[in-house]
Parts: sequence; structure tokens; C-alpha cells
Amino acid sequence: MNWDQITTRGTLTAGRDLSGLTWLRVGGPADALFQPADVQDLCDVMRQLEAGVTVFPMGVGSNLIVRDGGIRALVVRLGRGFNSIEIEGDTVVAGAAALDAHVARKAADAGIDLTFLRTIPGSIGGAVRMNAGCYGSYTADAFLSAQIVTRSGELREISGDELNFRYRQTDMPEGAVLVSARLRGPAGDPEDLHARMQAQLAKRDETQPTKERSAGSTFRNPAGFSSTGRADDVHDLKAWKVIDNAGMRGARRGGAQMSEKHSNFMINAGGATAADLEGLGEDVRKKVYEQSGITLEWEIMRVGDPLAE
Repeated sequence: MNWDQITTRGTLTAGRDLSGLTWLRVGGPADALFQPADVQDLCDVMRQLEAGVTVFPMGVGSNLIVRDGGIRALVVRLGRGFNSIEIEGDTVVAGAAALDAHVARKAADAGIDLTFLRTIPGSIGGAVRMNAGCYGSYTADAFLSAQIVTRSGELREISGDELNFRYRQTDMPEGAVLVSARLRGPAGDPEDLHARMQAQLAKRDETQPTKERSAGSTFRNPAGFSSTGRADDVHDLKAWKVIDNAGMRGARRGGAQMSEKHSNFMINAGGATAADLEGLGEDVRKKVYEQSGITLEWEIMRVGDPLAE
């Protein structure tokens, strides 16, 4: 693809290194990085792409490993034109680039309970794509509809049935970019909702390595659901528990480490490559399988190519 031929009002950068855009600070270059000015600009550029060009939507990089050889795709990263948060009665319409925490806070101000989003790192686009959730609530529970720009450059609405929400998965159409979502939550007292979120934040900071470079939970819970946060929560099939049982808390490979504070959090302890991080994850998966017969599934998305030997 000759990127110079693309007409856009946004920013299109060929060969853009992606390491600075991921929370783990690793990864090689994209064929090109596109930051559209607005929805119309995104539609226009999608229509100009050659048929063989892969499109990869990237959020804020909070749940992502880009391999060291980079990614053979046009990476679309939504920014300022896509981060609005509007309250319409008992619903919230959020741009895909709106941060989950900001949506939770603005919803609470309006007496709408989307508090489960407050401690989830990332943006609404990623929350929908991965059916993010915690404390027993998921994006699917609040989801009404979303707008996407298809690979062919059409703006259209997509329903929950089409997305087929599952634990940490959806069926987003190939190459489509989600641009906004409409959510609804239960009514609540704003003061109570904000107090609940403060308590959630305190608990998160107490139990998770929030000051380290991580990408959130590394593996999905084998139980097939998120922690509920309740006192009667059962931990036997939680990812952190089976990792502990396999003796992999604090395990290292190069600059990558499974956190001592929370063993399902992988951190860049300094100078890690994407190969270090992914290799450590595979070490953990192998040890857990040997110890318990459980095959952990990655929650962090890994994309792109390794460095050539």
C-alpha cells in the first residue's frame, strides 16, 4: 500500500513504532498508524484502502502485547474526536476512546450505576470488544448498541446479538472499528456510587501492582467468570490461584516478571522485550498445565510478528 496516496484530515504515519503506545512499552512498528480526525475521516480512509490491507483497531494499549517485529497492518488509534461522553436520560453514549474510568464517573454523577467500569484499565472500545467486567458485572450487562465503521468504510449500528458477548470475547466483524457505544445501568444515588468506586479503587491498589508497567490480568480465569468482589468469592479456579499453586508467583524471564503482588499480573520490570513477556506467559501456562492439568487462556491480546532470527 502506498500510504502517500491516502487523503485524510487526520494523521497517518508510515512505519510508526508502537512500543510507546502500549502500557507494557514493548513492540515494533506498524505498517502505518492512522489517527482519524472524526468518524467521517475514518470512513473515507477505510474506503481508500487496498483490499489486502489488514486493519487493526488499537485502544489505549492497556491489554496488548505488540510483538517485537511489529504488525503488518494499518493500526487505527482513536483519539480526541472519539472520547465524548453524553448522558441521555438513563443511558450513556460514550465514544470508543472515552476511558472506562471517566465513563463510570460521569455516569455516577447522573445517578447511573456503571461503577464496574471504574477500575478497568482502557477505553470503552476495548471494554466492548473484550466484554470487560469485574465485581460480577460485565459490559454485556449494560450494552444497548454500538456504532462501527466497517472494513469497507460504512458507518452502521451493531447489536448485542451480533456481537455475541461471552467471557472476555465478542464476534466483532473483521477489520471493523468501533466508534461509540450506548450503555444503560441501574439507577443509584450519585454519592453512594462515588463512595463505592472509591472503595473499589482502594481495594485494587491494595491487591494489584498499579504502580508497575502491566497490562492488567494476563490470563482469563479458568472458572470462566470474573471475581465478584464478595466475601464468599471462591478462588480455586482463579488464574492467580492456579499460578500460585504452580509456584510461578514472581517468576521471571529477561525483563519480564509475574508480579509478586498479584501473580496474574505480568510486568515489565525493566528492559523487557515482547518476546520476554510472551515467553514468560508460555512458561506459566506450561507449569500450570503440568501442575493442575488446566490450560490457561491468554487475556492479554498478542499481535504482530516476532523479530526475524
